[in-house]
Amino acid sequence: MGGPVTLAHPLIWRKGNVDMDEPQSLCQADRHPVILCGTDITKSFGGLRALDGIDFQLHEKEILGLIGPNGAGKTTLFNLIAGVYKPDRGIICFRDEPVTGLRPDQICKKGIARTFQITKPFLGMSVLENAVVGSYFGHHKRKGLKQCIEHAEGTLFLVGLEDKRNFLASQLTLGERKRLELARALSADPTVLLLDEVVAGLNPTEALDMVELIKKIRKEGVTILMIEHVMKAVMGASDRIIVLRHGQKIADASPEAIAVDKDVIEAYLGSGTYAHAQPS
Repeated sequence: MGGPVTLAHPLIWRKGNVDMDEPQSLCQADRHPVILCGTDITKSFGGLRALDGIDFQLHEKEILGLIGPNGAGKTTLFNLIAGVYKPDRGIICFRDEPVTGLRPDQICKKGIARTFQITKPFLGMSVLENAVVGSYFGHHKRKGLKQCIEHAEGTLFLVGLEDKRNFLASQLTLGERKRLELARALSADPTVLLLDEVVAGLNPTEALDMVELIKKIRKEGVTILMIEHVMKAVMGASDRIIVLRHGQKIADASPEAIAVDKDVIEAYLGSGTYAHAQPS
């Protein structure tokens, strides 16, 4: 591409415009309003209750981590927010407006975009064409294909795939596909971005780069809710972390508090682990 692209959306991709060392205190509940919340969110599949009365709040400009053992209900919560499923009980609000039960395309057009745990790019299309899809169907209406392409090029520049714009998606490595998944979501101009294990499967260098990219996206005005099993990544990126176990919320606190929380430690490592881990 010929150079950085300035977008109408608050995201403005420019080289050198982000101080990656800014402390994580950027988002504090008393300074930023709630942009996305859920009350009494409950969902069952047959006899299995995947979520049981979950309450959550996501504040503007926050990076909120969502962790828990496999089967805790994390992806189910994402699917409810994104409109894939409708909750059996409870309500989800975005910017004080109920969005419970809306279709995924309606949710996207309101400003909520997501990535998927298993990347599914259009393998026979170029990297740029994949990003254009998000731009064309995203939050802000664009007048034509040229405008969509310019916007998509901006997202590729941000995620570091500008040099791969003409490659087929099938030619990308796993790390590059993760970045393409992120670029497609960003091309939709989200106000809130749902990240489903974007660090999983990456090598240590790629994982570190992805965490820095997530922080950079937040600094440009996007609020982030992220599911992640890589503890170093989620602890390093998040301002606050919610922990689920068996469909219930067992903790909601800072990363520092979560790291020493008795219920969280036992949820991951088993009953009695916390007591054994304490100094005598």
